[in-house]
Amino acid sequence: MQNFETNTMGPHGGPMDNTANAVYLSRVSKVFGTSTVLNDINLSLTNGRRVALLGPNGAGKSTLLKTIVGLTRPNSGTVVTLGTNITEPSSKHAIKELRQKIGFVFQNHSLVPRTSALSNVVHGFMGAPGSWRAVSHSLAPEAWRVAAWQMLVELGLSNHILSKVNQLSGGQAQRVAIARAMVRSPQLLIADEPAASLDPTAGEEIMSLFSQLVQKRGTTLLFTTHNINHARTYADEIVALKNHKIHWFGSATDFDDAISRTLYI
Repeated sequence: MQNFETNTMGPHGGPMDNTANAVYLSRVSKVFGTSTVLNDINLSLTNGRRVALLGPNGAGKSTLLKTIVGLTRPNSGTVVTLGTNITEPSSKHAIKELRQKIGFVFQNHSLVPRTSALSNVVHGFMGAPGSWRAVSHSLAPEAWRVAAWQMLVELGLSNHILSKVNQLSGGQAQRVAIARAMVRSPQLLIADEPAASLDPTAGEEIMSLFSQLVQKRGTTLLFTTHNINHARTYADEIVALKNHKIHWFGSATDFDDAISRTLYI
């Protein structure tokens, strides 16, 4: 087992290098009131890798994701995401710019149900210059509509581009959510339990799509899951959180049943 509670090594034994990685955390801790949620986290994620985040409920996974993207500031430590130090006092504007480089996919889709798949994907341009036009695909620049259309085709939704989201299956809706997250070609994709609300078959399809899409585009993927098979199959590396610390970090091929048992006991 690789235990990273106190050291600053990467998953393959080398020192962390915050210039060569998508995400770099050094001695990061977060406290809410009297509760420690993250305890001295050291972590380095290589650009272009697929990383699964495992751990029991309450281990700190959601807080870690929020910390990485600047939604939560740690009480101590350093966080560098896509080259931006988001723990510096003057980083507010930098964090806003950083989020334009990050795509998000949520368990519950977070789509607008009564609008079309195309409109929802165009919403992915919100935050870009002139992004008020992303409210409706009919107002959006032609380049945005074309990019959204192409993403939906790439994700196998060519017959549902103009369908309303509330007419789609759960798996189809999640594909729309992936298209929305990827339409601006983010450098980092954050996915919080992307397959949890789907049946096993649809869940496998979604995870396979994730894997293929990010590998094709060279996007760094960080996803949370409770499905150990998904982590082993669709991740290059696994980060396991337990008791608000990094319990294990290494290659997905090394995460065996014995390690899994230590995580959930």
